[in-house]
Amino acid sequence: MYQPHRLNSSRLVLLLQQWTQPQGGSARQDVAEQLSQWLSTVDAVKLSRALHALESRQTPAVTTLGRGTVDVRALQASLQSTRAELTDLVTAKAAPAKPVRERADNTPVDGPDPEAGADFAVHAARYLALQKQMDARLAALRALIRQSLSMGPEGLRRLALLDAVMDQMLGAREQRLWASLPGHLERRLSHLRAAHQQQLEAAGRDDEPQRWALPGGWLFAFEQDLRALLLAELQVRLEPLAGLLEAAQSHDSRPRTTHRPPTTTKTSEPVTGMIE
Repeated sequence: MYQPHRLNSSRLVLLLQQWTQPQGGSARQDVAEQLSQWLSTVDAVKLSRALHALESRQTPAVTTLGRGTVDVRALQASLQSTRAELTDLVTAKAAPAKPVRERADNTPVDGPDPEAGADFAVHAARYLALQKQMDARLAALRALIRQSLSMGPEGLRRLALLDAVMDQMLGAREQRLWASLPGHLERRLSHLRAAHQQQLEAAGRDDEPQRWALPGGWLFAFEQDLRALLLAELQVRLEPLAGLLEAAQSHDSRPRTTHRPPTTTKTSEPVTGMIE
C-alpha cells in the first residue's frame, strides 16, 4: 500500500524545521506513529472497519469487453501536466505590490511601494488564492484517477476505495495543515525584516526601502521563501496522486498467469515416447 505522505522526508517539513531552527534532531517515526498524530481514536476505529470491509469485500468480476484495464500512461501524463502548470503558477513573478492605503497627501504612486510589499496582508491574499487553485485542480485530478482505477482490475478497484477512505479520514486534518502555513510565512517575514533592521543598526547605515525587493534585500529573500513554501506544499499535495499511479503501474507490470487451453495433437501424427 502506498503511503499518503512521506512526512519525515518531505520538503515542507524540512523547510519549516529550518525556519523554526529546532534544537536537536527529532527521532524518525514509522508510518503508524505518524498516522497516530493525524487520526483521532474515532477515526482509527473507522479506518480499521473500512480496511476490514475492503479485505472481505468481493467485488464482481469485470466481464464487459474493454473493461478491466487502466490507461496508466494517460493518467501519468495528466499528473505531469498538472504538476507543471501548478509549478509555473506558484513560481510566477508576483505583480508589484500596491499600497493597501492611499498616501496621506493623495499623491499618485508612480512605482511599486516598498512598504506595501512589506505588508503581509498582500502576501497572505496571494498565498490563499494559490492554495485554492491547487485545491481545485488536484481534487479534480484525484477524483479522475480514482474513477479510472475503479474501472480496472480487482486490486486497483480496492485501492480506489481505500484512497477514498483515507481522503475522508485525513482531509480535514490536511486542510488545517494548509491553513496553518500562512502563519509560518508571516513569522518568516517578521524574522527577515527584524534581521535586516539589526544589520542596519550594527553597521550604522540608513535604510533604503527601494532596495528591499532587489537581490540581496530582505523582501527579495522573503519572496524566495514564499515560493519555496508553495512548492513544498505542492509536493506534499501531489504525493497521494503519485502514490496511486505508482501502485497502478506496479499492478499493471506484475506478471499474470494465463490459462491456456490444452494442446491438441494432429491425429495424423502419432504421439510417441509419452508411455513407457
